Amino acid sequence: MEYAIVDIETAGGNPKGGGITEIAVVIHDGEKIIQEYQTLLNPEMVIPTYITGLTGIDDFMVRHEPKFQDIQAELWELLKDRVFIAHSVNFDFGFIREAFLKEGKDLKSPKLCTVRLSRKVFPGLKSYSLGRICENQKIPITARHRAMGDAMATAILFDRMIKQAPDIVLQSLKKNSGETFLPPNFPNSKFKEIPDQCGIYYMLNEKGKVIYVGKAVNIRERFKNHFSGNVLPHLKQKLKAEVVDLQWKLSGTEFLALLMEVLEIKRLWPEYNSALKLPKTMWGLFHYEDGSGYGRFQISKVTRHLQPVESFFSLEEATLFLKEAMVNFQLCPKLSGLRKVSCSQESEQQCSGACKNEEDHVSYNQKVNSFLNQIKISQKEILLEFEGREKSEKAYCVFDRGVLTKFGFIKDLDEKGDLISRLESVPRIPETYYILRQFFPKFQADQIRILESI
Repeated sequence: MEYAIVDIETAGGNPKGGGITEIAVVIHDGEKIIQEYQTLLNPEMVIPTYITGLTGIDDFMVRHEPKFQDIQAELWELLKDRVFIAHSVNFDFGFIREAFLKEGKDLKSPKLCTVRLSRKVFPGLKSYSLGRICENQKIPITARHRAMGDAMATAILFDRMIKQAPDIVLQSLKKNSGETFLPPNFPNSKFKEIPDQCGIYYMLNEKGKVIYVGKAVNIRERFKNHFSGNVLPHLKQKLKAEVVDLQWKLSGTEFLALLMEVLEIKRLWPEYNSALKLPKTMWGLFHYEDGSGYGRFQISKVTRHLQPVESFFSLEEATLFLKEAMVNFQLCPKLSGLRKVSCSQESEQQCSGACKNEEDHVSYNQKVNSFLNQIKISQKEILLEFEGREKSEKAYCVFDRGVLTKFGFIKDLDEKGDLISRLESVPRIPETYYILRQFFPKFQADQIRILESI
């Protein structure tokens, strides 16, 4: 790991309004200084007299010097893959990052502040200004308030701290990188490889055994969240003590990630995944017509004597499914059994008045039948198409009576051949039925292809 110790002089105190007049960078490889860089810059603005009094830099000195855009490529190479260090780092980093943004580049280097480090390595001092700390440590500053003078003094200070207290420096770097959560045996380098994309992930112990499988819209963020916060602290500590590696598979969509997660948990039965169990009570969506001829819906428990139009594993799932259908098909909340009073009392805009007979039952039932037809389609053998893991790829799933039977990713879309035969067959796992029910109302018509009637 290499470090870029930086100091700048400016024509003002605001990154958006004050230009940089001088910059110095000292490169440290963790053991010694290996490179130095320094230049005056034309800030493209008048330098206030009080700034000249402090730094000695005036308009005449910088009028023929390069502008930031002239040195940005060289500076970017110095900074982009190194830890950015400065005394009161946010000041220097803020100016430089803002200048790069104007050039279309976003500097995202990890940062370390030698003020904060000095407080930990040299506690008890009355002041941690660069002048005072260098005086205390007998570090010479050859040119105070000039970029290279201050940068070199800061570099010597950092060199002393990393050799005297390397654990404090590395822990501060880890904290500033948001990585203090990492398990003790999980390397930083591995965490940096984790994608911020949608998919599933496998936590492995030191024997290479999968101990946990999960899914995430953002795998890196989800992995981080496993070890932060106060939810299930006992489980977090167990995982944290055992995990040493992470593997992953991208899915392209959350729907595919959920399916892949269920398949892998059933295949591997990892130690720290709660067993996937079907509930004892099933809930159903029932359809009937009232005395006025309006189609109505009701959610209740499934019994041997009543056949629902659709089944669910929980009341919450059934309610969510019906609410989404209510929006997608413009169904009346009262006639759907989701509200007891007429919609006008709740200022329900999507209701066209069926609950007050203002919309005739024939036109309303057309909406109801569209919803019922969609349910019937989902119960046939269907092929679903989604965006893949990259632009040139598509994902496909085959469901038979609501249960996943095949899925896969295909790139050469112009030469499909027998598409179904190219998909991977998977065990029929009932939980995939639950996932399809959850997402089906969100699919577009052109994503669904009926393969055969039932």
